[in-house]
Amino acid sequence: MAVTDEAIEKIKDMIVSGALRPGERLPKESELAAELGLSRNSLREAVRALSLIRILDVRQGDGTYVTSLDPQLLLEAMSFVVDFHRDDTVLEFLAVRRILEPAATAMAASRISEQQLDALDAQLDALGAEPSVEELVACDLEFHRGIVQSSGNSVLCSLLDGLSGPTTRARIWRGLTQEDAVARTLREHRAILAALRDRDAEAARSWATVHIASVEQWLRSSL
Repeated sequence: MAVTDEAIEKIKDMIVSGALRPGERLPKESELAAELGLSRNSLREAVRALSLIRILDVRQGDGTYVTSLDPQLLLEAMSFVVDFHRDDTVLEFLAVRRILEPAATAMAASRISEQQLDALDAQLDALGAEPSVEELVACDLEFHRGIVQSSGNSVLCSLLDGLSGPTTRARIWRGLTQEDAVARTLREHRAILAALRDRDAEAARSWATVHIASVEQWLRSSL
């Protein structure tokens, strides 16, 4: 094992075991290096690597801390990596969305508040009947984010937030080239919202599946 990898594993073990807890400050570099049997240089490289993936927070002049380890923070690294996707993997991202997002939408049916439903309704009303494709896609992202956030599962929310980026270009492309794509998207949004208002988890799941599958089906036939 490379020296830096060994250092990363040792710091990870301290966090996983509870020796270092979220929000806690790491011992001084010289003390921690001696405790872990590492050189200060390899420890420094490990800290740098773990700060890049939001495990550690290096505060200039104050020291190094374990972050909150909140799922949204940790999954930022996934979002960064996802941005490097190839165009030929977009269908795979859509397939993952089709698996996860309907489940999150069903979970939201029993948890989403009337105020949140009203806000989603107002969002669709403000969009109007004939939005531009760019306006529709921006609204689509916010619409689904609002629903998923109401699922009560922060990990699922963060995963889907990271997965939404690669499919944005496909959604814009569909809106520009497929007849009735804008009107169909608006109808599907209204159907999802109606199912949520009825607290019908299975209807909400079904409409979310139809909504994502229609983009997936169109893209598959266009490639």
